[in-house]
Amino acid sequence: MNCSGIRYGLLVLGLIQVLLLSCTDDDLKKAASISAGKVALTKDRSLKVEVIYSDSAKVKAKGFAPILDKVSPKTGNQYQEMPKGVKIDFYGDLQTKTGSITSDYAIMKETEQLTIFKKNVVVVTDNMTFKTEELTWDQNKKMFYSPKGIVLKPDGSFVDAQNFTATQDFSQTTFEQGSGVTYFKGDLSQ
Repeated sequence: MNCSGIRYGLLVLGLIQVLLLSCTDDDLKKAASISAGKVALTKDRSLKVEVIYSDSAKVKAKGFAPILDKVSPKTGNQYQEMPKGVKIDFYGDLQTKTGSITSDYAIMKETEQLTIFKKNVVVVTDNMTFKTEELTWDQNKKMFYSPKGIVLKPDGSFVDAQNFTATQDFSQTTFEQGSGVTYFKGDLSQ
């Protein structure tokens, strides 16, 4: 064996030793519980997923996610995760686009019938744009909820909104503790 072979062997042994030393007790405990079969889950991954939601043969929404993971824990409820984000377009009765939601991450909890959009969430409709870091859709109540965000109107006015709620089609919105800038047309002196 020549000198370069010995050096290579020592380098590999050194790397293995560093990797073993970098494991903490917590990591080893987690590994032991997983290998003992105490924690198990299955994850089905789909790429470039497009979903069409229709009602009475009319398209109501189209959704696209670059990655969709369906996760089935051994204990607990199934969920679908979109780690690379999602874009959903909404359509009206005449099949015209009425709005959209985009986010960098989303999770759909099947049992609770909740979808939570996170990170750079933007909702666009004809009469407003809503920007937030978290938006929850309750499918049972047909309502959207957000702890806070900014409502932008087409005229340039905006409101910093707390406890934002909206109907499923965003036709009615409410919020608390709003503050912002608005513009009025006409003479305010009257």
